[in-house]
Amino acid sequence: MITHIGLRRFHTHTPDQLFHPIITPSHVSLLEVDYNIHKSNSTYFADLDVSRSQLVSHLFARGCRELANNTSTRLVIDPSDPSKPAKGKFGVMLGAVQCSFKKELQPYQKYEMWSRVLSWDRKWLYIVTHFVEHGAVKPRSWDEGSFGTTRKDKGKVEDWEKKIHATAISKYVFKIGRLTVHPAILIDASGMLPERPDGWVTTENGMAPPSHLITGHAVSEAEAKEGHGNWDWKRTEELRKKGYEFAAHFAALDGLQSQFDSGEDGALGRFGLA
Repeated sequence: MITHIGLRRFHTHTPDQLFHPIITPSHVSLLEVDYNIHKSNSTYFADLDVSRSQLVSHLFARGCRELANNTSTRLVIDPSDPSKPAKGKFGVMLGAVQCSFKKELQPYQKYEMWSRVLSWDRKWLYIVTHFVEHGAVKPRSWDEGSFGTTRKDKGKVEDWEKKIHATAISKYVFKIGRLTVHPAILIDASGMLPERPDGWVTTENGMAPPSHLITGHAVSEAEAKEGHGNWDWKRTEELRKKGYEFAAHFAALDGLQSQFDSGEDGALGRFGLA
């Protein structure tokens, strides 16, 4: 996060690349192996910390910097006093993670994490991560720079499913002090939202309202010449809604807290961790 936000030059990605993945390579170390002689399920969550951080701190580095300096940039305002910017420390907090395991990973086996933005709502940014067989899938191209060989043939979605070891979904919330920042404010401040005349943000009580209408990023002449000009807000919204079909089920799991019954009819016992 320090490298992406503080040291590296900000990217020049365009809104049509918002849902593109970032690839994080890794391998199964000996200390990650469980009694079944494969990567322990619990260690996937530590990997997700790294991959998610790489994605958010790279893709939204500019927005994170802007919100961290909100007292001067005035991106969001204080709900109790609209004449003042919201004050407090900017933070990115993990709300929940769920992982579905498909195929085991053997000791010292290499793999890759493909993480991308799945969707967002008024509070949460949802990220999906696929644990993919090392070297089995290559992107058609790199958005910026060169990070290795690319794929020439056009593969089918069903081909790649056989190469996936696990799939996880995570959700992040962005805060200034105790106020929740709408994810679209961060995404727009990073230059990753296309222009939308009626705006991208609606806020509720307890959320930090934007200081201006968040209409998105207008396509420049240079971007239009490079082929980015045919991407509009409807296509971004279509992908956001498509991702939210999955994210909504994940979000609904928050309701499970209401199912805690405090052992009303008894409990099986009390056993220590070791």
